[in-house]
Amino acid sequence: MSIIYKDYWRKSGLKGKWGEIYLSRLEKYQPKHVLEIGVFCGVTAMNTCDYLQKKHKGDFSYTGIDLFGSNKKYLNDEIEPKFLKDQKFSNPLKNLYYNYIMRENLNSLESVEKFLKRYKNNIKLIAGDTNTVLDTINIKDIDFIFLDGGHSYKTVMNDLNMLWSSKGKSKVLLCDDYGKMSYIPEVEKAINNFVRKNNLNLNIIENRFAEIII
Repeated sequence: MSIIYKDYWRKSGLKGKWGEIYLSRLEKYQPKHVLEIGVFCGVTAMNTCDYLQKKHKGDFSYTGIDLFGSNKKYLNDEIEPKFLKDQKFSNPLKNLYYNYIMRENLNSLESVEKFLKRYKNNIKLIAGDTNTVLDTINIKDIDFIFLDGGHSYKTVMNDLNMLWSSKGKSKVLLCDDYGKMSYIPEVEKAINNFVRKNNLNLNIIENRFAEIII
């Protein structure tokens, strides 16, 4: 199966080979129900849905959780990826189109919903902080999770514990920003403590992603 990660003219935390590596993990495990924590501008969401559509012919689900732009509540201990703080595009055509013609915040819920509209029957987007909304959704059928939301120790640990405590099928948990290629100390500390506490195996991929089976 040909796997190509597309940028769709939007910002993404996964550039170049990192998107291809992400898709290779989907191909390895071939999930049907994916949860992404940290949707950003929806690029990884679209690539995920494109993959699931090709693999499962419409029989799949995607759930995405994010603060979504104007809904953000900036917390003193939270860490936000730099590329989400503004919409300054290096490509002048993108800058002109989104900031001056469309006047569109690509990280808003409305923008991401519009971007993913071809999959509207398969997706569910949730605006909120995972510290308060993750325990309100049914994740027992989820079999693959990409964790790239809040990056404080508290938030990462909360997300991990909530996912661990959910009843249901075995899940692949792929965490970004663990290794030195996109290192965030709080993320590494939370994952290490979680794995140690629950006696789980940790697979480090390309010195960036931490992969855990929970």
